[in-house]
Amino acid sequence: MKILYFSWIKDKIGKTHEDIHIPDNINTIEDLIILLKDSGESYNEVFKDISSIKVSINMETADFKDQINNNDEIAFFPPMTGG
Repeated sequence: MKILYFSWIKDKIGKTHEDIHIPDNINTIEDLIILLKDSGESYNEVFKDISSIKVSINMETADFKDQINNNDEIAFFPPMTGG
């Protein structure tokens, strides 16, 4: 699975992307976030309030309860604002 990070999320985690293999018990974005939070304090900080984060699966807007698999590309980014 490829995970992409954008904007302040990228800045706090310290990387633009990473490739991981998810275990069989990781089935949703919520499960993935729990797994990522175990990766370190910066992940905990980023994902402590997921209401400030949007997510996509394979470049399509997704919900945190959506199903995922190891072939997916997941992107985490802040909500878009107009101006």
